[in-house]
Amino acid sequence: MELIRIATRRSPLALWQANHVADLLKEAHPGLEVVLVPVVTQGDRIQDRPLSQVGGKGLFIKELEVAMAEDRADLAVHSMKDVPAELPEGFAITAVLPRADPRDAFVSRSHARFEHLPHGARVGTSSQRRQCILKAARPDLEIHPLRGNVETRLARLDRGEFAAIILACAGLTRLGLGERITEYLDPSLSLPAVGQGIVGIECRTTARLARLLAPLEHGPTRECLTAERAFAARLGASCTSPIAGHATHADGGLALAGLVGAPGGSPVYHDALAGPTHAAATLGTRLAERLLAAGADRLLATLRAPAG
Repeated sequence: MELIRIATRRSPLALWQANHVADLLKEAHPGLEVVLVPVVTQGDRIQDRPLSQVGGKGLFIKELEVAMAEDRADLAVHSMKDVPAELPEGFAITAVLPRADPRDAFVSRSHARFEHLPHGARVGTSSQRRQCILKAARPDLEIHPLRGNVETRLARLDRGEFAAIILACAGLTRLGLGERITEYLDPSLSLPAVGQGIVGIECRTTARLARLLAPLEHGPTRECLTAERAFAARLGASCTSPIAGHATHADGGLALAGLVGAPGGSPVYHDALAGPTHAAATLGTRLAERLLAAGADRLLATLRAPAG
């Protein structure tokens, strides 16, 4: 019997995604055996500091890639918003699943809408992108770091530590917690992160794994992801600035909106472009270059500069 080993983080959401991929693989290939290989990542171990201070999003996937490189696992399943723009040599995102709701969720026990938050309200988020967007819309808000898995963040809200928290709609829905969403934030207010709502499957580039994963690939989602990741790559995969990039299908092609901002909400550079689906990567690169030319290059250079 053929065997596939999936490296996964131990959080409830990561386990849900890994089990979902396992089920899809077994459905596509009857008789295939699939096992999970739980891994604790550096991002899971460090919970008391913002990701931007300890190495960025790649902290969630490095150990998963090591497990594959050491032949302890064949695949890793990721939330694509956690995956850096550049992958190690010999690895690829070989399949992407259909995109779930990419929007941000406003979650509150006492306020029905984001705009109803009182002056100076305390809001929790783990994302510099969300911090930038919230401060740009409402400079009066107090934004505080909020790390941990989804259940941990909701528990802190329920204890009254925050007036509201911002999470990804996709994660809440996948965990059966969609009823906790108070308001679905329109992308015109909160532009989603690159890859948000997309589950991607990373593996070494082998013909066997490409064959097994081919039935899981969703072409329209891949087109959007290609544009978004090209946008992020041109801006610089290691930058710590708030970055958002979201592509949609429109009028037979792709429409891509992008944002680069400062953590404090000013300045913020945003723009949008449209183009054919076959030129998704070029579209992402062109939009990034427009934002860089508008002034985002200076902002990124400042944010990359060492403190002190």
